[in-house]
Amino acid sequence: MATLDPRTEIKEFLSSRRARITPEQAGLPAYGGHRRVKGLRREEVALLAGVSVDYYVRMERGSLAGASDGVLDAVAAALHLTEAEREHLFQLARRSRTPGSPRRRPAATVRPALRQVLAAITDAPAWICNGRYDVLATNPLARALYSPMLTGSRQSANTARFLYLEPDAARTFFVDYDRVTSDVAAKLRMEAGRDPHDQDLIALVGELSTRSELFRRQWASQNVRLHRSGRKRLHHPVVGRLDLDVESMDLPTDPGLLLNVYTAPAGTAAADSLALLASWAAGRETQALS
Repeated sequence: MATLDPRTEIKEFLSSRRARITPEQAGLPAYGGHRRVKGLRREEVALLAGVSVDYYVRMERGSLAGASDGVLDAVAAALHLTEAEREHLFQLARRSRTPGSPRRRPAATVRPALRQVLAAITDAPAWICNGRYDVLATNPLARALYSPMLTGSRQSANTARFLYLEPDAARTFFVDYDRVTSDVAAKLRMEAGRDPHDQDLIALVGELSTRSELFRRQWASQNVRLHRSGRKRLHHPVVGRLDLDVESMDLPTDPGLLLNVYTAPAGTAAADSLALLASWAAGRETQALS
């Protein structure tokens, strides 16, 4: 496929969010009798959002081009959308208003100044990726941390491909494998809302959908997530278990790129393991140069 169809994306996203909310959760009376739909009916969403039933039906059929920000906010409130889901809805609406207008493509390479920043971060793994999870640049400690993914015959590292296409190795490395894969699929869905014309993203989604049943299920869930800070639990083949804090930061001067930095509180076992990993990485660098 040449693009992700915005109308289909809108239809499936809104219907999936509507299906998860019960009348009780929405503050509506639940009368007796069998309901033929899972979750709210379209007319109930229209009532909660303060729009006509016909208007909301058109929206859920994929027409958001004429929807004002006020209407989108009302629908987001009616469907109890999270921050990420609300942003995704607005992105889909923007793409409906300007079809065929892709956003500025993220840089394919990392500027020398950013590589200097990575090199200057010596006590923490740090790396730069794009919204498709292509690993574009790393510092030595990040290369050591992600050695299970970055070594071997892979021509270009991509976290999503590693997770879904090498599940045995990925399950060993990522302690919370199921949660991590769910988050990655949701963030890829968010990225697709930002730019449904990204051919590399379309190719990645197509490849993962063809080769991974797990990805197909998680992609079909229509869940979305933002790149944020959090906790990553890893099992490294050399230093063992690492529980690390992760900060994921947008780079305003390089739209579409993310700087990820992993740290551990001083005095913890994870901090000691990071120091051991740094020593191991330095030893590998020395061997490579000799």
